[in-house]
Amino acid sequence: MFDLRLLDLGSRDRSVTDVYNDVMPWTRSSFVCAVIAGALLFSSSATKYYANVPFRLKMLALLLAGLNTAYFELWTRRSIASWNIAPRTPRAAKLAGGISLVLWIVVVACGRWIGFTK
Repeated sequence: MFDLRLLDLGSRDRSVTDVYNDVMPWTRSSFVCAVIAGALLFSSSATKYYANVPFRLKMLALLLAGLNTAYFELWTRRSIASWNIAPRTPRAAKLAGGISLVLWIVVVACGRWIGFTK
């Protein structure tokens, strides 16, 4: 939802900060649950998963998604006061939202792909 707001595709009637404050607590707690579940699943067959190409792609996409989030939090979000309620977000914010959306789609697709490879 937040990525769609950054891309000006959703919740345009709400400020970026409002959407951020509503969505991020859920996002963070869901991510923690996914990391715990994923770590437990990985530990059940670590060598099998490590050799799996889709697994490696998924881990790379997760790393890149984390770096994208860190970049947004540390740099792009600093200027949020100037574009928070604007109907259009700046290019840097759109880029962060677009990259995030693509990377999370890759994470989900690779996660599904893992089960169909040996």
